[in-house]
Amino acid sequence: MGVRRDLKRAQRRGDLAARTEAELIRDENGTVREVRTAPIAPRAATGSTAGLPFTNAAEAPDAVVLRRQEGTGWRPVTAAAFAADVTATAKGLIAAGLEPGGRVAVMSRTRYEWTVLDFAIWAAGGQTVPVYATSSAEQVDWIVRDSGARFLVVESAENAHTVATATSGHPEPTTVWRLDEDALGLLAGLGRDVPDEEVTKRRTALTPDTVATICYTSGTTGQPKGCVLTHANLHAEAANTVELLHPVFKEVTGQVASTLLFLPLAHILGRTLQIACLMARIELGHFPSIKPDELRPALRRFRPTFLVGVPYLFEKIHDTGRATAEKIGRGASFDRADRIGVRFGEASLNRFLGTGKGPGPGLYAAWALYDLLVYRRIRRELGGRMRYAISGGSPLDRNLNLFFFAAGIVVYEGYGLTETTAAATIVPPLRPRPGTVGLPVPGTAVRIADDGEVLIKGGVVFGAYWNNPAATDAVLSGDWFATGDLGSLDQDGYLTITGRKKDILITKGGKNVSPAVLEDRLRSRPPVGQCIVVGDNRTYVAALITLDPEAVAHWLAVRKLPPGTPMSELVRDPRMRADVQKAVDYANQAVSRAESIRRFALVEGEFSEENGLLTPSLKIKRHAVMTAYAREIEALYGD
Repeated sequence: MGVRRDLKRAQRRGDLAARTEAELIRDENGTVREVRTAPIAPRAATGSTAGLPFTNAAEAPDAVVLRRQEGTGWRPVTAAAFAADVTATAKGLIAAGLEPGGRVAVMSRTRYEWTVLDFAIWAAGGQTVPVYATSSAEQVDWIVRDSGARFLVVESAENAHTVATATSGHPEPTTVWRLDEDALGLLAGLGRDVPDEEVTKRRTALTPDTVATICYTSGTTGQPKGCVLTHANLHAEAANTVELLHPVFKEVTGQVASTLLFLPLAHILGRTLQIACLMARIELGHFPSIKPDELRPALRRFRPTFLVGVPYLFEKIHDTGRATAEKIGRGASFDRADRIGVRFGEASLNRFLGTGKGPGPGLYAAWALYDLLVYRRIRRELGGRMRYAISGGSPLDRNLNLFFFAAGIVVYEGYGLTETTAAATIVPPLRPRPGTVGLPVPGTAVRIADDGEVLIKGGVVFGAYWNNPAATDAVLSGDWFATGDLGSLDQDGYLTITGRKKDILITKGGKNVSPAVLEDRLRSRPPVGQCIVVGDNRTYVAALITLDPEAVAHWLAVRKLPPGTPMSELVRDPRMRADVQKAVDYANQAVSRAESIRRFALVEGEFSEENGLLTPSLKIKRHAVMTAYAREIEALYGD
């Protein structure tokens, strides 16, 4: 098993493990209240992230730094070729009238041109304003108006129509280019007469403290806020995570690191990932969809050595494995492989961490059998070379993490926000601890306030919300950023997130309930799609649950029921409700009786961006859901 060999080899590489030593600060009761880690990458004294393509081109012009999708293949892009694309695009933006400090909005799915544009905007002295490709006209109107972006690059005719609708009433006109109409080629032609020296002049005028991007939050509780992030913020995030992780992904495994980026580049995690990959010259490919059925074939072709994803991806890969097994009549075998994997993963980690003896002969034999029958299929679905993954955005179910460990893939969880330039904490390599989100990223500190709120300090923390000093003052106190999340630190300084401060429910019995724990576990089990836990000022906790369309299609096929069975019938079908009850029972295992879900309602439809119940980053708009389903919620508490 590759992961176990890697961990054993890593134990002989104490220098790598020592990189993550943490300073712990305890209160008078011995409880860890603060944890700090020293930076392992020095703060940039000069320059900016705009220089990365040009540094790579000067030092290793023939190195393959990206792979660009062409049909079913991936064409290599060298450092020199990428720098040339960035220069040509930057010259076009300058010719179009972009001034130093000006803002350019980019509205597109994840693709090679997005990365070129990001670095070209910086090289031209500008600031990038990312916009989700699925944003509505109202959202685009707000972001463009608030940021003052006068230039927009969109992907498609649909995006262009949305932008035209959104900006029709703006006092100043906006210039729009479309990627599917060769926007980069048009910009290159426009800037043909701009000398390269002008790009060099603008790029070298940037400093670490220059604003790099205004990245808008997802807006779960109101109008999105623009986080002002500097080149120093981006460097602190990318440089420290590269120094922390790359020695393991490369030196310990002996592999040349490569990854496929499918996260939206409007999300700060995707942006910092591409910076980190260029910084370390890790081969990077782009894919425009996170939908598992579309992504899996791309993973098999690209064959990455590591991935950065969200729990949804890992849940769907696991669910697809179960569905495939059920189709060939081996559902019970997969469930046993699941249980064996969790036990094997737990025992293996305990031995590595020095807290247990490891798998016994019987468990090891069972794992070996299911490695042939199940686990290797999971690895094949991910391309066959993947040994590591990073999961962020929301908590990953601990048992699911252990299952992937048994399948030969270590999943490191991380935690962060737009305001912290993506990850503020991450489980350190060589010291895995499923169920936590790890230690602070090097150069960062985490403190738990008296009310349990997670506070963060360090070079990754943003400086202000754009045009919103009141909101800035509400979350920044001195050097500390108040995240709004609740958490705890264990005796080694590992952080666990327990919920959102504003989402805490207080039942009539006075019990404080964090819905996140229940919701995360519910979503990890089919046929649950989305869910929301309710119970504030009620006598007990309940839940609204939607059904996942893929899981429903599989459920109908296994039972040989008509594929077009109306959802109105399925939500009342006792067999479907019984399967959902199993997911509820699994969620309830994580909480006390007083916190457990007593009743649930299956509702038709989905929580989606289209109906305004999900943000573009797939976070639930709780108030919107509770308003939309007020009648169903009341029915949960009826006689």
